[in-house]
Amino acid sequence: MADRVLRLGVIGLSRGFDLTRPTLTADPRIALVGAADPRPEARAAFTAEFAAPAHADAATLLADPGVEVVYIATPHQTHADLAIAAARAGKHVLVEKPMALDLAACRAMTEAAREAGVQLLVGPSHGFDAPVTWAADLIASGALGAPRMVTATTFTDFLYRPRRPEELDTEQGGGVVFSQAAHQVDVVRRLIGAPIASVRAATGRWDPERPAEGAYQAFLTFACGATAALTYSGYGRFDTDVLMGWIGETGASKDPDAYAAARRRLAEAPEAELKAARAYGAAGGKPAPPAGHEHFGFVLAACEGADLRLTARSVEIYGPDARRTVDLPVGAATRHGVINELWQAIVEGRAPVHDGAWGEENLAVCLAILQSAKTGREIELEAPT
Repeated sequence: MADRVLRLGVIGLSRGFDLTRPTLTADPRIALVGAADPRPEARAAFTAEFAAPAHADAATLLADPGVEVVYIATPHQTHADLAIAAARAGKHVLVEKPMALDLAACRAMTEAAREAGVQLLVGPSHGFDAPVTWAADLIASGALGAPRMVTATTFTDFLYRPRRPEELDTEQGGGVVFSQAAHQVDVVRRLIGAPIASVRAATGRWDPERPAEGAYQAFLTFACGATAALTYSGYGRFDTDVLMGWIGETGASKDPDAYAAARRRLAEAPEAELKAARAYGAAGGKPAPPAGHEHFGFVLAACEGADLRLTARSVEIYGPDARRTVDLPVGAATRHGVINELWQAIVEGRAPVHDGAWGEENLAVCLAILQSAKTGREIELEAPT
């Protein structure tokens, strides 16, 4: 087993891949053996960095017998077709969140993986973050009593980062619900450890020039009786990273004086140029070592016997008589939880947490947020089968 590696091919040399790249290159269990992307500059950069072929189309990558696992990091609306094609080609699949844009597509992806006998995982998402998984394991142990409620609050500049047109179109998976609620829902599901029974939500579209949802609040009721309150705003004003020691979502240090920088950049250059400049193959250099773990803003979990606050470097435990902090060492790269789960599923035969059923349930909550906001009603979810 010491010489065993997962031979991974990437479909979509996107921003998502670029954020995951430090983990993939730092983990000896992963060998990057191929890629597919329509951009010549991205393919050239991949071949130069990894001495591996990069193709203009996914079909050529999927036909390569040397590729064992594919990481699909393409736009949301392409996930289902690519994941099904990969499974039918006999490849294990790691697909970015959201898994797909409708539940039927999720089920088709899961069924294709089952029929092919391959693993299907959904991620990376913030449910893999070290503070989340550590706190979830502690809660699941029962040492603090049952979980009762979680408060999760995140304010970012998401809506003013450079976007393609479809990223501002809800029908094509744009806006903060598909891209960001998928993270927040994943976090609270991991902490509470039970299915979500109902959703009541409101969303905000407050900038006519950025017409997709830029904010939401949601109240989730779990089958076990626990609840979660989610707040998210991507309108680029208050920044919850001030509550995280100015460590950003990806684990990097942030400059608190760079207020409204995202809005200013949009005014300085065409958005398509800004988008291209952020992509793999355009921006050179390697990222700085992380200052903390990845996170998704302020998270406070209340159990019967203690409250847990998740930070970028630790979990703070507030008991009835004393409080303590459990420091979680930060490695050279983040997102190792994704590789751990992928390895355990493929090599060790252990059922993954973030499988197709998990991804489908996560999407069901995101769709319920949109539906509740549209109808003004609480949405009951079907119990998972």
